Amino acid sequence: MRISFLTTFLFFIAFHVFAQSGNPPGLALIKTGELKSDLYEFADAKFKGRSAGTLDELKAAAWLAEKYRAIGIKPAGDDGTYFQYFSLWRNYITPQSNFFINEKPLELWKEVAISQMANIKIDAPILYLGNVLNLENSTVDVKGKIVAVQADKRDINLNVSLPTWRYSRALFTKYGLPLQQKGALAIIFIADETAEQAWDDANENFKRGTYDIEGGANENLSTTVPVFWLHTNTKKVLQENNSVLKANIIVAKYAYPSVNVVGKIDGTDAKLKSEFLLYSGHTDAHGIRNEIKGDSIFYGADDNGSVNVAMLANARAFMKYPAKRSVLFVIHGAEERGLLGSKYYSQHPTVPIKSIVAVLNGDMIGRNNIDSATILGSIPPHRNSLELVNMAFAANREGPKFILDSTWDRVTHVEGWYFRSDHLPYARLGIPSLMYTTLLHPDYHTPQDNAQNINYDKLKKMADWMYRTGYKAANAAIRPLTDKDFKLER
Repeated sequence: MRISFLTTFLFFIAFHVFAQSGNPPGLALIKTGELKSDLYEFADAKFKGRSAGTLDELKAAAWLAEKYRAIGIKPAGDDGTYFQYFSLWRNYITPQSNFFINEKPLELWKEVAISQMANIKIDAPILYLGNVLNLENSTVDVKGKIVAVQADKRDINLNVSLPTWRYSRALFTKYGLPLQQKGALAIIFIADETAEQAWDDANENFKRGTYDIEGGANENLSTTVPVFWLHTNTKKVLQENNSVLKANIIVAKYAYPSVNVVGKIDGTDAKLKSEFLLYSGHTDAHGIRNEIKGDSIFYGADDNGSVNVAMLANARAFMKYPAKRSVLFVIHGAEERGLLGSKYYSQHPTVPIKSIVAVLNGDMIGRNNIDSATILGSIPPHRNSLELVNMAFAANREGPKFILDSTWDRVTHVEGWYFRSDHLPYARLGIPSLMYTTLLHPDYHTPQDNAQNINYDKLKKMADWMYRTGYKAANAAIRPLTDKDFKLER
Protein backbone atom coordinates (compact mmCIF):
# COMPACT_ATOMS: atom_id res chain seq x y z
CA MET A 1 0.00 0.00 0.00
CA ARG A 2 2.85 2.36 0.83
CA ILE A 3 4.46 1.92 -2.62
CA SER A 4 1.11 2.30 -4.36
CA PHE A 5 0.37 5.50 -2.45
CA LEU A 6 3.81 6.91 -3.18
CA THR A 7 3.49 6.12 -6.88
CA THR A 8 0.08 7.77 -7.00
CA PHE A 9 1.35 10.81 -5.12
CA LEU A 10 4.34 11.25 -7.44
CA PHE A 11 2.12 10.94 -10.50
CA PHE A 12 -0.23 13.56 -9.06
CA ILE A 13 2.69 15.95 -8.50
CA ALA A 14 4.09 15.30 -12.00
CA PHE A 15 0.72 15.82 -13.65
CA HIS A 16 0.19 19.05 -11.68
CA VAL A 17 3.58 20.32 -12.88
CA PHE A 18 2.61 19.41 -16.46
CA ALA A 19 -0.68 21.26 -16.14
CA GLN A 20 1.11 24.37 -14.90
CA SER A 21 4.09 24.37 -17.27
CA GLY A 22 2.77 22.70 -20.40
CA ASN A 23 5.68 20.26 -20.29
CA PRO A 24 4.72 16.61 -19.84
CA PRO A 25 6.63 15.01 -16.98
CA GLY A 26 8.58 12.45 -18.99
CA LEU A 27 10.12 14.88 -21.44
CA ALA A 28 13.59 14.64 -19.87
CA LEU A 29 13.57 10.87 -20.51
CA ILE A 30 13.71 11.45 -24.26
CA LYS A 31 17.46 11.65 -24.78
CA THR A 32 19.43 12.37 -27.92
CA GLY A 33 22.12 9.88 -26.95
CA GLU A 34 19.65 7.01 -26.55
CA LEU A 35 17.95 7.85 -29.84
CA LYS A 36 21.32 7.73 -31.57
CA SER A 37 22.57 4.51 -29.96
CA ASP A 38 19.25 2.76 -30.62
CA LEU A 39 19.20 3.83 -34.25
CA TYR A 40 22.78 2.77 -34.91
CA GLU A 41 21.80 -0.69 -33.64
CA PHE A 42 18.51 -0.91 -35.50
CA ALA A 43 19.78 0.42 -38.86
CA ASP A 44 22.88 -1.77 -38.71
CA ALA A 45 24.12 -3.87 -41.64
CA LYS A 46 23.44 -7.05 -39.65
CA PHE A 47 19.72 -6.69 -40.44
CA LYS A 48 20.49 -6.42 -44.18
CA GLY A 49 17.84 -3.78 -44.84
CA ARG A 50 14.98 -5.57 -43.04
CA SER A 51 13.11 -6.53 -46.21
CA ALA A 52 9.52 -7.56 -45.47
CA GLY A 53 8.84 -11.27 -45.50
CA THR A 54 12.46 -12.20 -44.77
CA LEU A 55 14.33 -13.51 -41.76
CA ASP A 56 16.01 -10.10 -41.57
CA GLU A 57 12.69 -8.38 -40.86
CA LEU A 58 11.89 -10.98 -38.20
CA LYS A 59 15.29 -10.50 -36.55
CA ALA A 60 14.72 -6.75 -36.42
CA ALA A 61 11.26 -7.35 -34.93
CA ALA A 62 12.85 -9.54 -32.24
CA TRP A 63 15.31 -6.72 -31.49
CA LEU A 64 12.39 -4.31 -31.04
CA ALA A 65 10.54 -6.75 -28.79
CA GLU A 66 13.61 -7.10 -26.59
CA LYS A 67 13.71 -3.31 -26.30
CA TYR A 68 10.04 -3.36 -25.28
CA ARG A 69 10.84 -5.96 -22.60
CA ALA A 70 13.81 -3.99 -21.27
CA ILE A 71 11.72 -0.81 -20.99
CA GLY A 72 8.94 -2.69 -19.21
CA ILE A 73 6.26 -2.46 -21.89
CA LYS A 74 3.73 -5.28 -21.49
CA PRO A 75 3.23 -7.77 -24.34
CA ALA A 76 0.05 -6.98 -26.30
CA GLY A 77 0.41 -9.22 -29.35
CA ASP A 78 -0.99 -12.71 -29.75
CA ASP A 79 -0.83 -15.42 -27.07
CA GLY A 80 0.79 -13.26 -24.43
CA THR A 81 3.73 -12.25 -26.67
CA TYR A 82 4.89 -9.04 -28.32
CA PHE A 83 4.26 -10.57 -31.76
CA GLN A 84 1.34 -10.70 -34.14
CA TYR A 85 2.38 -12.85 -37.08
CA PHE A 86 0.65 -12.72 -40.44
CA SER A 87 1.30 -14.10 -43.92
CA LEU A 88 2.27 -12.14 -47.01
CA TRP A 89 1.16 -13.71 -50.26
CA ARG A 90 3.71 -13.05 -52.96
CA ASN A 91 3.22 -13.46 -56.72
CA TYR A 92 6.40 -13.42 -58.79
CA ILE A 93 7.80 -14.48 -62.17
CA THR A 94 9.69 -17.78 -62.01
CA PRO A 95 13.06 -18.28 -63.74
CA GLN A 96 11.44 -20.96 -65.92
CA SER A 97 9.54 -18.27 -67.83
CA ASN A 98 10.79 -17.61 -71.36
CA PHE A 99 10.47 -14.96 -74.03
CA PHE A 100 11.31 -15.06 -77.76
CA ILE A 101 11.06 -12.52 -80.55
CA ASN A 102 11.36 -14.03 -84.01
CA GLU A 103 12.64 -17.25 -82.37
CA LYS A 104 15.49 -15.37 -80.65
CA PRO A 105 15.49 -15.93 -76.86
CA LEU A 106 15.76 -12.85 -74.66
CA GLU A 107 17.19 -13.15 -71.14
CA LEU A 108 14.69 -12.26 -68.42
CA TRP A 109 15.52 -9.04 -66.53
CA LYS A 110 18.57 -8.28 -68.68
CA GLU A 111 17.00 -8.11 -72.14
CA VAL A 112 13.32 -8.18 -71.21
CA ALA A 113 11.58 -7.03 -68.02
CA ILE A 114 8.03 -7.80 -66.93
CA SER A 115 6.30 -4.98 -65.11
CA GLN A 116 2.85 -6.60 -64.97
CA MET A 117 2.45 -10.32 -64.49
CA ALA A 118 0.12 -12.88 -65.99
CA ASN A 119 0.14 -16.66 -66.21
CA ILE A 120 0.00 -16.89 -69.97
CA LYS A 121 1.38 -18.52 -73.10
CA ILE A 122 1.61 -16.31 -76.17
CA ASP A 123 2.44 -17.01 -79.81
CA ALA A 124 1.27 -14.10 -81.95
CA PRO A 125 2.44 -11.24 -84.19
CA ILE A 126 3.38 -7.88 -82.68
CA LEU A 127 1.56 -4.73 -83.76
CA TYR A 128 3.89 -1.73 -83.51
CA LEU A 129 1.95 1.54 -82.98
CA GLY A 130 4.85 3.97 -82.75
CA ASN A 131 5.34 6.62 -80.05
CA VAL A 132 2.96 6.56 -77.09
CA LEU A 133 2.08 10.19 -77.82
CA ASN A 134 0.30 8.95 -80.95
CA LEU A 135 -2.10 6.78 -78.98
CA GLU A 136 -4.40 9.56 -77.87
CA ASN A 137 -6.07 9.91 -81.26
CA SER A 138 -5.49 6.36 -82.46
CA THR A 139 -8.49 4.39 -83.78
CA VAL A 140 -6.60 1.13 -84.32
CA ASP A 141 -8.42 -1.94 -83.01
CA VAL A 142 -6.07 -3.56 -80.46
CA LYS A 143 -8.42 -6.22 -79.13
CA GLY A 144 -6.66 -9.57 -78.88
CA LYS A 145 -3.38 -8.15 -80.20
CA ILE A 146 0.13 -7.76 -78.85
CA VAL A 147 0.80 -4.03 -78.97
CA ALA A 148 4.28 -2.45 -78.95
CA VAL A 149 4.80 1.26 -78.31
CA GLN A 150 7.80 3.55 -77.89
CA ALA A 151 8.07 5.11 -74.41
CA ASP A 152 8.23 8.90 -74.23
CA LYS A 153 8.60 11.02 -71.09
CA ARG A 154 7.22 14.27 -72.47
CA ASP A 155 3.76 13.96 -70.93
CA ILE A 156 4.94 12.31 -67.70
CA ASN A 157 5.60 14.28 -64.51
CA LEU A 158 9.04 13.20 -63.29
CA ASN A 159 9.19 15.87 -60.60
CA VAL A 160 8.45 13.27 -57.93
CA SER A 161 10.43 11.17 -55.50
CA LEU A 162 11.90 7.92 -56.86
CA PRO A 163 11.35 8.73 -60.55
CA THR A 164 13.33 5.63 -61.60
CA TRP A 165 10.88 3.49 -59.62
CA ARG A 166 7.78 5.28 -60.86
CA TYR A 167 8.42 6.03 -64.52
CA SER A 168 7.25 2.67 -65.83
CA ARG A 169 4.14 2.79 -63.67
CA ALA A 170 3.27 6.30 -64.81
CA LEU A 171 3.62 5.31 -68.46
CA PHE A 172 1.44 2.28 -67.96
CA THR A 173 -1.24 4.27 -66.15
CA LYS A 174 -1.37 6.93 -68.86
CA TYR A 175 -0.89 4.81 -71.98
CA GLY A 176 -0.89 1.12 -71.17
CA LEU A 177 -4.05 0.94 -69.09
CA PRO A 178 -6.27 2.28 -71.92
CA LEU A 179 -4.77 -0.38 -74.22
CA GLN A 180 -5.55 -3.04 -71.63
CA GLN A 181 -9.09 -1.72 -71.28
CA LYS A 182 -9.49 -1.92 -75.07
CA GLY A 183 -8.64 -5.60 -74.97
CA ALA A 184 -4.94 -5.81 -75.86
CA LEU A 185 -3.55 -9.32 -75.34
CA ALA A 186 -0.16 -8.00 -74.18
CA ILE A 187 1.69 -4.69 -74.13
CA ILE A 188 5.34 -4.04 -74.97
CA PHE A 189 7.04 -0.77 -74.04
CA ILE A 190 10.28 0.03 -75.86
CA ALA A 191 12.56 1.91 -73.51
CA ASP A 192 13.49 5.51 -74.17
CA GLU A 193 16.57 7.14 -72.64
CA THR A 194 14.78 7.74 -69.33
CA ALA A 195 13.65 4.13 -69.07
CA GLU A 196 17.14 2.89 -69.92
CA GLN A 197 18.57 4.95 -67.06
CA ALA A 198 15.88 3.58 -64.75
CA TRP A 199 16.26 -0.05 -65.89
CA ASP A 200 18.19 -1.40 -62.88
CA ASP A 201 16.12 0.38 -60.23
CA ALA A 202 12.83 -0.53 -61.89
CA ASN A 203 13.88 -4.15 -62.31
CA GLU A 204 14.47 -4.51 -58.59
CA ASN A 205 10.78 -3.78 -58.08
CA PHE A 206 9.57 -5.92 -60.99
CA LYS A 207 11.53 -8.94 -59.73
CA ARG A 208 9.82 -8.82 -56.36
CA GLY A 209 6.36 -9.07 -57.87
CA THR A 210 3.27 -8.20 -55.84
CA TYR A 211 2.41 -8.76 -52.18
CA ASP A 212 -0.76 -8.70 -50.13
CA ILE A 213 -2.38 -10.17 -47.05
CA GLU A 214 -5.16 -12.74 -47.29
CA GLY A 215 -8.21 -11.24 -48.94
CA GLY A 216 -6.30 -8.31 -50.45
CA ALA A 217 -6.50 -7.25 -54.07
CA ASN A 218 -3.02 -8.60 -54.86
CA GLU A 219 -3.35 -11.90 -53.00
CA ASN A 220 -4.38 -13.57 -56.24
CA LEU A 221 -3.24 -12.44 -59.67
CA SER A 222 -6.06 -10.27 -60.96
CA THR A 223 -4.77 -9.24 -64.35
CA THR A 224 -4.46 -11.38 -67.47
CA VAL A 225 -2.51 -8.82 -69.48
CA PRO A 226 1.28 -9.01 -69.26
CA VAL A 227 3.33 -5.85 -69.74
CA PHE A 228 6.89 -6.19 -71.06
CA TRP A 229 9.80 -3.78 -71.35
CA LEU A 230 12.44 -4.10 -74.06
CA HIS A 231 15.62 -2.12 -74.61
CA THR A 232 15.82 0.73 -77.12
CA ASN A 233 17.73 -1.38 -79.64
CA THR A 234 14.68 -3.58 -80.30
CA LYS A 235 12.74 -0.73 -81.90
CA LYS A 236 14.31 -1.21 -85.32
CA VAL A 237 13.05 -4.79 -85.55
CA LEU A 238 9.57 -4.16 -84.14
CA GLN A 239 8.75 -1.12 -86.24
CA GLU A 240 8.94 -3.25 -89.38
CA ASN A 241 5.70 -4.87 -88.15
CA ASN A 242 6.65 -8.43 -89.09
CA SER A 243 7.81 -9.72 -85.69
CA VAL A 244 6.33 -12.56 -83.65
CA LEU A 245 6.33 -12.92 -79.89
CA LYS A 246 6.46 -16.31 -78.22
CA ALA A 247 6.38 -16.29 -74.44
CA ASN A 248 5.54 -18.60 -71.57
CA ILE A 249 5.13 -16.54 -68.40
CA ILE A 250 4.90 -18.61 -65.22
CA VAL A 251 3.77 -16.90 -62.02
CA ALA A 252 4.36 -18.60 -58.67
CA LYS A 253 2.59 -17.78 -55.41
CA TYR A 254 4.18 -18.24 -52.00
CA ALA A 255 3.38 -17.32 -48.41
CA TYR A 256 6.02 -15.37 -46.46
CA PRO A 257 5.92 -14.47 -42.75
CA SER A 258 5.77 -10.94 -41.42
CA VAL A 259 4.98 -9.61 -37.96
CA ASN A 260 3.64 -6.66 -36.02
CA VAL A 261 5.43 -5.86 -32.74
CA VAL A 262 2.81 -4.86 -30.16
CA GLY A 263 3.16 -3.69 -26.57
CA LYS A 264 1.23 -1.58 -24.09
CA ILE A 265 1.62 0.56 -20.99
CA ASP A 266 -1.45 0.49 -18.77
CA GLY A 267 -3.23 3.69 -17.91
CA THR A 268 -3.84 4.92 -14.37
CA ASP A 269 -7.52 5.86 -14.54
CA ALA A 270 -9.88 3.06 -13.56
CA LYS A 271 -12.24 3.87 -16.43
CA LEU A 272 -10.03 5.44 -19.10
CA LYS A 273 -7.36 2.71 -18.93
CA SER A 274 -9.62 0.59 -21.15
CA GLU A 275 -9.02 3.13 -23.94
CA PHE A 276 -5.79 3.31 -25.96
CA LEU A 277 -3.59 5.89 -27.63
CA LEU A 278 -1.73 4.06 -30.43
CA TYR A 279 1.79 5.00 -31.54
CA SER A 280 2.62 3.61 -34.98
CA GLY A 281 5.84 2.88 -36.91
CA HIS A 282 7.10 0.15 -39.26
CA THR A 283 9.95 -2.34 -39.08
CA ASP A 284 10.82 -3.04 -42.71
CA ALA A 285 13.00 -1.25 -45.23
CA HIS A 286 14.02 -2.44 -48.72
CA GLY A 287 16.63 -5.07 -48.07
CA ILE A 288 19.60 -5.60 -50.40
CA ARG A 289 19.21 -4.30 -53.94
CA ASN A 290 21.26 -2.87 -56.77
CA GLU A 291 24.35 -0.92 -55.73
CA ILE A 292 24.07 2.87 -55.38
CA LYS A 293 27.16 4.96 -54.54
CA GLY A 294 29.11 1.88 -53.51
CA ASP A 295 26.53 0.28 -51.21
CA SER A 296 23.61 -2.09 -51.73
CA ILE A 297 22.05 -2.35 -48.25
CA PHE A 298 18.95 -0.15 -47.93
CA TYR A 299 19.38 0.54 -44.21
CA GLY A 300 16.15 2.49 -43.68
CA ALA A 301 17.52 4.66 -40.88
CA ASP A 302 15.11 7.53 -41.48
CA ASP A 303 12.54 5.29 -43.13
CA ASN A 304 11.56 4.14 -40.61
CA GLY A 305 14.12 3.51 -37.93
CA SER A 306 13.90 7.13 -36.81
CA VAL A 307 10.26 6.67 -35.82
CA ASN A 308 10.81 3.33 -34.11
CA VAL A 309 13.53 4.67 -31.82
CA ALA A 310 11.37 7.74 -31.09
CA MET A 311 8.59 5.35 -30.06
CA LEU A 312 11.01 3.61 -27.70
CA ALA A 313 11.93 6.97 -26.21
CA ASN A 314 8.25 7.85 -25.80
CA ALA A 315 7.68 4.49 -24.15
CA ARG A 316 10.39 5.20 -21.57
CA ALA A 317 8.60 8.45 -20.74
CA PHE A 318 5.16 6.84 -20.43
CA MET A 319 6.61 3.95 -18.44
CA LYS A 320 7.92 6.37 -15.81
CA TYR A 321 4.87 8.64 -15.90
CA PRO A 322 1.82 6.69 -17.12
CA ALA A 323 -1.14 8.53 -18.57
CA LYS A 324 -4.80 8.10 -17.66
CA ARG A 325 -5.38 6.08 -20.82
CA SER A 326 -3.31 3.10 -21.81
CA VAL A 327 -0.73 3.53 -24.55
CA LEU A 328 -0.30 0.98 -27.35
CA PHE A 329 2.94 0.73 -29.31
CA VAL A 330 2.54 -1.00 -32.69
CA ILE A 331 5.53 -1.26 -35.01
CA HIS A 332 4.04 -2.75 -38.16
CA GLY A 333 5.56 -5.23 -40.57
CA ALA A 334 5.54 -4.98 -44.35
CA GLU A 335 4.67 -1.29 -44.68
CA GLU A 336 6.84 -1.04 -47.78
CA ARG A 337 4.80 -3.84 -49.38
CA GLY A 338 1.63 -1.77 -49.26
CA LEU A 339 0.84 -0.95 -45.59
CA LEU A 340 0.19 -4.66 -45.03
CA GLY A 341 0.98 -4.82 -41.31
CA SER A 342 -1.29 -1.90 -40.46
CA LYS A 343 -4.02 -3.29 -42.70
CA TYR A 344 -3.75 -6.58 -40.87
CA TYR A 345 -3.69 -5.08 -37.38
CA SER A 346 -6.64 -2.79 -38.09
CA GLN A 347 -8.57 -5.88 -39.23
CA HIS A 348 -7.32 -8.13 -36.40
CA PRO A 349 -6.63 -5.77 -33.47
CA THR A 350 -5.40 -7.21 -30.19
CA VAL A 351 -7.53 -4.68 -28.32
CA PRO A 352 -11.11 -3.71 -29.21
CA ILE A 353 -10.82 -1.47 -32.26
CA LYS A 354 -13.32 1.02 -30.81
CA SER A 355 -11.10 1.43 -27.76
CA ILE A 356 -8.37 3.08 -29.87
CA VAL A 357 -8.94 6.80 -29.39
CA ALA A 358 -6.16 8.13 -31.64
CA VAL A 359 -3.27 7.00 -33.83
CA LEU A 360 0.01 8.94 -33.95
CA ASN A 361 1.96 7.49 -36.86
CA GLY A 362 5.44 8.57 -37.88
CA ASP A 363 7.22 8.20 -41.19
CA MET A 364 10.73 9.63 -41.60
CA ILE A 365 11.37 12.10 -38.78
CA GLY A 366 15.14 12.57 -38.75
CA ARG A 367 16.29 14.68 -41.69
CA ASN A 368 16.15 18.13 -43.34
CA ASN A 369 16.15 21.59 -41.74
CA ILE A 370 16.04 21.40 -37.95
CA ASP A 371 13.31 24.03 -37.77
CA SER A 372 10.82 22.48 -40.20
CA ALA A 373 8.44 19.51 -40.12
CA THR A 374 4.80 18.72 -40.70
CA ILE A 375 1.89 16.46 -39.94
CA LEU A 376 -0.34 14.90 -42.57
CA GLY A 377 -4.00 14.68 -41.70
CA SER A 378 -4.33 18.32 -40.66
CA ILE A 379 -6.26 19.62 -43.69
CA PRO A 380 -9.61 18.34 -45.00
CA PRO A 381 -10.31 15.94 -46.57
CA HIS A 382 -7.33 14.23 -44.94
CA ARG A 383 -8.18 15.66 -41.54
CA ASN A 384 -10.45 13.36 -39.59
CA SER A 385 -10.23 14.95 -36.13
CA LEU A 386 -9.91 18.69 -35.59
CA GLU A 387 -9.51 18.05 -31.87
CA LEU A 388 -6.48 15.80 -32.39
CA VAL A 389 -4.96 18.27 -34.86
CA ASN A 390 -5.37 21.07 -32.34
CA MET A 391 -3.60 18.95 -29.72
CA ALA A 392 -0.69 18.43 -32.12
CA PHE A 393 -0.54 22.13 -32.99
CA ALA A 394 -0.60 23.09 -29.31
CA ALA A 395 2.14 20.57 -28.58
CA ASN A 396 4.26 22.12 -31.31
CA ARG A 397 3.75 25.64 -29.96
CA GLU A 398 4.66 24.51 -26.44
CA GLY A 399 7.78 22.64 -27.45
CA PRO A 400 9.70 22.30 -30.72
CA LYS A 401 8.03 25.24 -32.49
CA PHE A 402 8.53 23.77 -35.95
CA ILE A 403 7.62 25.76 -39.03
CA LEU A 404 4.97 23.46 -40.47
CA ASP A 405 4.80 22.83 -44.22
CA SER A 406 1.15 22.01 -44.91
CA THR A 407 1.53 21.80 -48.70
CA TRP A 408 2.26 18.05 -48.51
CA ASP A 409 -1.17 17.51 -46.97
CA ARG A 410 -3.04 19.00 -49.92
CA VAL A 411 -4.89 16.71 -52.30
CA THR A 412 -3.10 18.41 -55.20
CA HIS A 413 0.39 17.46 -53.98
CA VAL A 414 2.08 15.22 -56.54
CA GLU A 415 3.40 12.76 -53.93
CA GLY A 416 0.00 11.85 -52.47
CA TRP A 417 1.92 10.85 -49.36
CA TYR A 418 -1.07 10.79 -47.03
CA PHE A 419 -2.08 7.51 -48.66
CA ARG A 420 1.33 5.86 -48.29
CA SER A 421 1.84 5.31 -44.57
CA ASP A 422 0.45 3.22 -41.71
CA HIS A 423 -2.05 5.70 -40.29
CA LEU A 424 -4.23 5.21 -43.38
CA PRO A 425 -6.02 1.93 -42.48
CA TYR A 426 -6.95 3.42 -39.10
CA ALA A 427 -8.12 6.69 -40.61
CA ARG A 428 -10.33 4.76 -43.02
CA LEU A 429 -12.06 3.28 -39.96
CA GLY A 430 -12.73 6.77 -38.63
CA ILE A 431 -10.11 6.63 -35.87
CA PRO A 432 -8.51 10.08 -35.34
CA SER A 433 -5.11 9.73 -37.02
CA LEU A 434 -2.05 11.83 -37.85
CA MET A 435 1.27 11.22 -39.56
CA TYR A 436 4.39 13.03 -38.33
CA THR A 437 7.23 13.59 -40.81
CA THR A 438 10.24 15.73 -41.65
CA LEU A 439 9.59 15.00 -45.34
CA LEU A 440 11.56 13.39 -48.14
CA HIS A 441 15.23 13.83 -49.04
CA PRO A 442 17.63 12.63 -51.77
CA ASP A 443 18.63 9.54 -49.74
CA TYR A 444 15.02 8.28 -49.54
CA HIS A 445 14.89 4.58 -50.49
CA THR A 446 18.64 4.36 -51.10
CA PRO A 447 21.56 2.84 -49.15
CA GLN A 448 22.49 6.37 -48.11
CA ASP A 449 19.51 6.45 -45.75
CA ASN A 450 21.83 5.34 -42.97
CA ALA A 451 22.36 6.15 -39.31
CA GLN A 452 25.29 8.47 -40.07
CA ASN A 453 23.07 10.84 -42.04
CA ILE A 454 20.42 11.37 -39.36
CA ASN A 455 20.12 14.76 -37.65
CA TYR A 456 19.80 13.56 -34.06
CA ASP A 457 18.93 16.94 -32.60
CA LYS A 458 16.09 17.12 -35.12
CA LEU A 459 15.03 13.57 -34.26
CA LYS A 460 14.80 14.47 -30.57
CA LYS A 461 12.60 17.46 -31.36
CA MET A 462 10.27 15.21 -33.33
CA ALA A 463 10.19 12.58 -30.58
CA ASP A 464 9.36 15.37 -28.11
CA TRP A 465 6.52 16.58 -30.34
CA MET A 466 5.01 13.12 -30.66
CA TYR A 467 5.26 12.61 -26.89
CA ARG A 468 3.71 15.98 -26.10
CA THR A 469 0.78 15.28 -28.41
CA GLY A 470 0.34 11.76 -27.10
CA TYR A 471 0.37 12.89 -23.49
CA LYS A 472 -2.44 15.34 -24.24
CA ALA A 473 -4.53 12.72 -26.04
CA ALA A 474 -3.92 10.06 -23.42
CA ASN A 475 -4.95 12.37 -20.56
CA ALA A 476 -7.84 14.28 -22.15
CA ALA A 477 -11.09 14.01 -20.22
CA ILE A 478 -12.92 13.17 -23.44
CA ARG A 479 -11.37 11.24 -26.32
CA PRO A 480 -10.70 13.22 -29.53
CA LEU A 481 -13.80 13.25 -31.69
CA THR A 482 -13.86 12.20 -35.34
CA ASP A 483 -14.95 15.02 -37.65
CA LYS A 484 -18.54 14.74 -38.75
CA ASP A 485 -18.96 13.36 -42.29
CA PHE A 486 -15.23 12.57 -42.62
CA LYS A 487 -14.58 11.03 -46.03
CA LEU A 488 -11.31 10.72 -47.91
CA GLU A 489 -11.12 11.83 -51.53
CA ARG A 490 -10.15 8.34 -52.70
